[in-house]
Amino acid sequence: MTKTALITGCSSGIGRATAVDFLRREWTVYATARDTDDVADLAEAGCETAELDVTSDADVERVVDRILSETGRIDCLVNNAGYAQYGPMEDVPVDALADQFDVNVYGPHRLTRAVLPNMRERGRGTVVNVSSVQGRIATAGSGAYSGSKFALEAMSDALRVEVEEFGIDVVLVEPGPVATQFGDRADSQVDRLDRSAGYGDLYALFEDTDVLASGNDFGVHPSEVAAVIADAACASDPDARYPVGTLATAMIATRHLPDGLRDAGYRLVRWVLS
Repeated sequence: MTKTALITGCSSGIGRATAVDFLRREWTVYATARDTDDVADLAEAGCETAELDVTSDADVERVVDRILSETGRIDCLVNNAGYAQYGPMEDVPVDALADQFDVNVYGPHRLTRAVLPNMRERGRGTVVNVSSVQGRIATAGSGAYSGSKFALEAMSDALRVEVEEFGIDVVLVEPGPVATQFGDRADSQVDRLDRSAGYGDLYALFEDTDVLASGNDFGVHPSEVAAVIADAACASDPDARYPVGTLATAMIATRHLPDGLRDAGYRLVRWVLS
């Protein structure tokens, strides 16, 4: 019987590439986005599509109910939808932090709670949470985004043990820079901030070095991340974590350094780039 995948955030980048990869592997793919016009071409390619805002309980319930009504199963949930709110913590207002967590943390939580009963009943399934290298390390200006991804990592670690006995796997995929338009929204989120005078050097670093850009010159292609996600969904015993890209692996390794040494390294990088 054909397996079914529910993927969020398919309008571009990793989500779109993941939908294409699952479709190539002959899965039934439900590719979702806030605006179905953004995934119309995926529908033409063979995906089922649906409007889904991960911050809406009603949207989540409607889409999951539809999939179960049409297929009777959800074999893999890919929680990919997300964005980055960068900026100094003092300048990130509470409502911006709440928005960041609503999409990056509460969104995956909503979807996971909705699909788990079917997975438990069937005794199988995989939840793939798309995290980031910044879910393992945090740098100046990334507190809100890293905080949301750290939370996603912790929730995934707990969930993995909780559902193991039901035959359900929980996987974290941790890309480094990816060649997408992800950085464009990050730029716009920084622009919404009221900037304190004390962080001029940090804002200048963002603007002058394109530090918020998504690695179009040196990042991995979204299809590389998509392949890791799909491989994990197909594996009988997937790893708990999959860093994607050499830079991601190297950056994650720095978390084993003493805090003072790691902070000094970040200061050096900021000085070189400034």
